[in-house]
Amino acid sequence: MGRISVWLILVGLLQGDAHSDYLSAKQKIRAIESDRLKPGTRVTFASPEITAFVAAEAKSVVPDGFRDPKVELGEGEATGTAWIDFGKIRRAQGQQPGWLLSKLLDGEHPVLVRARMSSGSGRATVNVLRVEVSGVGLEGRPLDFLIQTYLKAYYPEAKVDEPFELGHRIDRIEVKPSGASLVIGR
Repeated sequence: MGRISVWLILVGLLQGDAHSDYLSAKQKIRAIESDRLKPGTRVTFASPEITAFVAAEAKSVVPDGFRDPKVELGEGEATGTAWIDFGKIRRAQGQQPGWLLSKLLDGEHPVLVRARMSSGSGRATVNVLRVEVSGVGLEGRPLDFLIQTYLKAYYPEAKVDEPFELGHRIDRIEVKPSGASLVIGR
């Protein structure tokens, strides 16, 4: 067996793992959305399941300009990374950036987003703590400005720094390094 064959088998196995992680996450989501889980049921998603789900679902929302997402969980926090070509995304949305913006937005950029989540009584709040684009970090007021002028302008349904309903009888979400657990309430 040649090196290329071994390489293709290894790549296939890795993709199979990502695919099975995605299917596992989808199955858990379907169970939650069925509203048939008993009170107190805990449904846990491991980081690879979350990453696989984000990667697969992002393709339907952002077909071009977003690749290689990864999610790492911490105590009450999550850090997501991806390669993003903001110019491609804007064009896919039917908006042509001007000359200056195209020079800033075009090309893939490594992006990191670190957020904290708090939840209880069927509600959650996500606070974005830090965003890095090509190694340049934003926190505090500059980050708040970015969220208001970019994220909320283009995605007005995005809930950042404000509570939102979890739905499907989810009481709370507990984020730990081992996984994110959704706990079903009454």
